[in-house]
Amino acid sequence: MSPDWNTHDVEKLIENNILTIGDGYRAKNVELSSTGIPFARVSNIDSGFDFTEADLFPLDSLRKVGEKIGRPGDVVLTSKGTVGRFAFVREETPQFVYSPQLSYWRSLDFGTIHPRYLFYWIQGEEFQEQAEGVKSQTDMADYVSLTDQRRMKITLPPVGEQRTIARILGVVDDKIELNRQMNHSLESMAQALFKSWFVDFDPVVAKSEGREPYGMNAETAALFPSEFHGTDNEVFESIPANWHLESLSNIAKYENGLALQKYRPEGYEFLPVIKIKELRQGFSDLNSEKASPNIKPSCVLDDGDIIFSWSGSLMIDMWCGGKGALNQHLFKVTSDKYPKWFYYYWTRYHLPDFQDIAEGKATTMGHIQRHHLESAKVVVPPDPILEKANKVLQPMLDQIMKNRVQSRTLTSIRDSLLPKLLSGEIRVKVWQGESR
Repeated sequence: MSPDWNTHDVEKLIENNILTIGDGYRAKNVELSSTGIPFARVSNIDSGFDFTEADLFPLDSLRKVGEKIGRPGDVVLTSKGTVGRFAFVREETPQFVYSPQLSYWRSLDFGTIHPRYLFYWIQGEEFQEQAEGVKSQTDMADYVSLTDQRRMKITLPPVGEQRTIARILGVVDDKIELNRQMNHSLESMAQALFKSWFVDFDPVVAKSEGREPYGMNAETAALFPSEFHGTDNEVFESIPANWHLESLSNIAKYENGLALQKYRPEGYEFLPVIKIKELRQGFSDLNSEKASPNIKPSCVLDDGDIIFSWSGSLMIDMWCGGKGALNQHLFKVTSDKYPKWFYYYWTRYHLPDFQDIAEGKATTMGHIQRHHLESAKVVVPPDPILEKANKVLQPMLDQIMKNRVQSRTLTSIRDSLLPKLLSGEIRVKVWQGESR
């Protein structure tokens, strides 16, 4: 470490109005509302912010929360329960209120602490070692208190070097964030089109009422009928004429994974085992179990495969975490007849019902069974409509996969650079640029 890098007591930085550390507002349920700004909890933080399902805090009550409102440049960490998620408040991040499970570090003097450098420092070894030393001091859930955070030490290079380190790592993170935003938009558009055509039947409704279907040309509109016919299904009591109902299990194959403890790796050849944890986080890590690569091909995963956990935490996602081995309690979903987006979105459509079924099981780990896939119905259109939709939806899924795979590679690059830059192992030429 360079001699011009200095280690500071965080308490002294706070006393000198260089840094402030705070936690969130302890809101009562009755204080939350259906309108206002997000009330950020742990579930809304993971390398960024997702306020899609966040509770809202009313604007006319903001005077109560004081400084506990997110500001551009804030560094956010989850400090209670799930400890160790981080986010950086950008200029474009929506205004939000902190909850008590979150802490924020806020630079008050950019000439001493560059805000984005602080974001990377808090992900580095110096902070992590100090947090690990205090987070398990209670018999309750892991917790890094404000008192413990304020007792920490922080090593700071000269601010010009901080700025350059932040810029190098920030370029990578900005691309990852851009990919995330792009995928959010693509996913929203794809789901909206799927729901409009195949669940709500908007083009058929329009034609049955004598209107032109919205957002499509005459050639596409001509593919849709103008009438409905009845069914004996409680969910889809009527469907477009010449369309038909199928079971979910008939449009796709749901291949269960293996008990991979029986397939131990030999030597240095292995595949990471993909369990519910890996599916949830979207990648395997050093703690993931390993299995022999000599398993049946149907249980080998690759980027773009659709994975559905039918036990425990029921969820479905497109796997983009690289080659792996599918563990039991997860399905690899494929089809020889229907396009990927079709069985993916139909399985997602039924997921809330499957989750309700699993929660109702009188077992320690809720699950669904094969007959539930048979009972779940989907509406299948004639091939010309599938082909037309496929030209729009499949490229969207392909781009989502490419963006996620690219972000995985960029994350690996960033994670390898970060400790070297923060330790001074790699020195940088100071970049004379903007202050943030």
